[in-house]
Amino acid sequence: MKVDTVDPKFEYLLRLGDNALVLSQQLGAWCGHGPALEEDLALTNVALDLLGQARLWLSYAGEVEGKGRDEDALAYLRDGAAFRNLLLVEQPNGHYGDTLMRQFLFDAWHQPLLLALAASSDPRIAEIANKASKEARYHLQRSAQLVIALGDGTDESHARMQASLERLWPFTQEWFESDPVDAQCAAQGLAPAADSLAAPWRASVEAVLTRATLQMPTVVGHQRGGRQGVHSEYLGHLLAELQFVPRAYPGARW
Repeated sequence: MKVDTVDPKFEYLLRLGDNALVLSQQLGAWCGHGPALEEDLALTNVALDLLGQARLWLSYAGEVEGKGRDEDALAYLRDGAAFRNLLLVEQPNGHYGDTLMRQFLFDAWHQPLLLALAASSDPRIAEIANKASKEARYHLQRSAQLVIALGDGTDESHARMQASLERLWPFTQEWFESDPVDAQCAAQGLAPAADSLAAPWRASVEAVLTRATLQMPTVVGHQRGGRQGVHSEYLGHLLAELQFVPRAYPGARW
């Protein structure tokens, strides 16, 4: 990414919107397949919350870009390399414990990020973040409670949740690394510094993992690149489903 050729605000808005869009698509795949009716409905509601957030962020991104692309064009007509979501959210759903652990690790970062964005120097960002933070607070409470219940449950559920944690942990540090987009947005007061959320996130995660009787991983090194458009093969599979109808029938209206 050549910083001098991109608008930092546009890129940052894409990151926010793409995170919500991709994770919403992931959670939507569980609709009708949850382990219990109440849980099925709850997870579907989280997916819908994230989809609503994605629409707001991507709509504003299109306005900032000024090239006539609306939320639909940004969601359906970009290739994988143009997406700016974190690598964590594109990791496979796996079993239900994998999905819940992925959700918790994301929520523990997403909710304080939105709270910080609610104080953005950009009134539109602040407005969207203020609304989304209320939803994210519920998402975090819910995912944390489920991680605790399963981690401190049976031997089988504990082992599965620990394995999920170990597998996903290398994808949890990318969001704390500042690049030129982060730095410029922070300097303009549009967003918090990327590394400012590291300590609160770790404290929140550690508190929940302790209650869940799960061990904090000690992995050195991590995966990065999603925010710059370098993704795993999983994003391509996800976009193939997400974008099929608009690409198969361009310009269709219904």
